[in-house]
Amino acid sequence: MKSLSLALLLVLRAAILDADEKSGNAPVISEIRAVLRAQQEAWNRGDIDSFMNGYARADTTVFVSGDEVMRGWQTVRDRYLKKYSDRAKMVTLTFSDLEIEQLGPDSAVALGRWALKRANDSPHGRFTLILRKTPDGWRIVHDHTSAAVPQP
Repeated sequence: MKSLSLALLLVLRAAILDADEKSGNAPVISEIRAVLRAQQEAWNRGDIDSFMNGYARADTTVFVSGDEVMRGWQTVRDRYLKKYSDRAKMVTLTFSDLEIEQLGPDSAVALGRWALKRANDSPHGRFTLILRKTPDGWRIVHDHTSAAVPQP
């Protein structure tokens, strides 16, 4: 039964990828996946500045988490530097379950899951990103990230 479920999942995933390729969205989706992969790799090196390259360097960049709204690339960077002030707080980041949809020639939305693996805990949650095509490539202009409630 498990192998049948896996086979069905693989067929469904292939059909979705094929639909993206036929719609002409494959290059955009690949470019956005590359931005998120570069962010994940930068995080896992402990390099917040390179991680921040995935965001638009603009005063209009928005980051929402919990009940807090932050505006501006520098404000978002400062938040990350404060919250993740040392390598032990960062450790390993994984993005998964990515769903990317191009909304127009210069805009896209991405939905996904994030997870941190640390010595004492494993926070995780979901994110929704709005990305814009800029002269520097695809960049996050709006990030709404939520954390799952820790299990007791």
